[in-house]
Amino acid sequence: MKRIPFIILTLTIALMLTACASEGPKASAPMRIEESGQPTPPKATPEPMPTQAPTKAPPSTEVTLVTHDSFDASEEVLQTFTEETGIKINILKAGDAGEMLNTLLLSKDAPLGDVVFGIDNTFLSRALAGDLFAPYASPHLADIPDRFKLDPENRLLPMDYGYVTLNYDIQWFEERGIAPPADIEDLLKPEYKGLTVVENPASSSPGLAFMFVTAWRFGDKGEYTFLDYWRDLKGNDVLVTDGWSDAYFGQFTAGSGGEGDRPIVVSYATSPAAEVFFNNLPEPPTASVNTPGNSFEQIEFVGVLANSPNWEAAHKLVDFLLSPAFQEDIPTHMWVYPANSKAAVGELFERWADVPSQPVQLTPGEIAANREAWIEAWTDVMLRE
Repeated sequence: MKRIPFIILTLTIALMLTACASEGPKASAPMRIEESGQPTPPKATPEPMPTQAPTKAPPSTEVTLVTHDSFDASEEVLQTFTEETGIKINILKAGDAGEMLNTLLLSKDAPLGDVVFGIDNTFLSRALAGDLFAPYASPHLADIPDRFKLDPENRLLPMDYGYVTLNYDIQWFEERGIAPPADIEDLLKPEYKGLTVVENPASSSPGLAFMFVTAWRFGDKGEYTFLDYWRDLKGNDVLVTDGWSDAYFGQFTAGSGGEGDRPIVVSYATSPAAEVFFNNLPEPPTASVNTPGNSFEQIEFVGVLANSPNWEAAHKLVDFLLSPAFQEDIPTHMWVYPANSKAAVGELFERWADVPSQPVQLTPGEIAANREAWIEAWTDVMLRE
């Protein structure tokens, strides 16, 4: 073996020690055991980051309200929400109530917005079964009558209510000396042949409500059922349209201009008040049939989408929509009654929007159990036979 001279060995060791000293001490990292059970070499220790306090995500400055096409509110009232909270309201209209619900169910995992308004008691059970909404007990619930609270878990909160019923052209009947209808059974009389227009329950919320009234009145057992009533209604030349707008503005003789030829239409108990408002009239040219068992109580709800990322802003919007400030804007914009008992309905409603006596009220369970079968039966009788 060849010897290394002592001085060279000494210098080599000194240089090595100097190099180690300049690098500084290194902490040894423990070996990791992976899920396979095999040890893996330690990873290099990253340089420490400067210590700082965690930051909280800023509150949302926008909130999206998904609603049906009939939603309406004054810009001034909506602006007060933004001024008070700093949150802008984006409004997304998604068709009629049924179409909107279908869209919400299809987009459940990627919600289109944060708050939903416009699902009514005819679609309530289907909406709740879809697990779309998160519970929220707004403090304004204390001012809403219990009879409107159909979801005990507060996933959908009552926002407004109205009444679907027959409307008729007052002058048309006066000029001909014919008594106006006082009951849905009057529509079967010979003198009423060809006078009535109704909406298809498969595509229209008022049409669905009218169908419920007839099903409740005549039932499905006994000598004369709702199927018999529908056949007689068709035999008396009732006209069925796809939606309310076509029925009221296109076929009704007195619908804000009245270019149609049918003096009876399925509409709302508040429609006469709307005629006064929009046409600047001293009194309405129409009247609603408000006798017992001839109208359907329709309740509309508001709720927070469970998969919304903006729950804080969504809760603030729900509180605002249920507050008297917004609720008092409802009558002359959406032509229904505010659910908050502290909200005034205004002089126009008090004078011209009579509340029907003893309206038909079906539970969400009754509606859920029968809705689709009744719509199919209506389609067979009224549109296929």
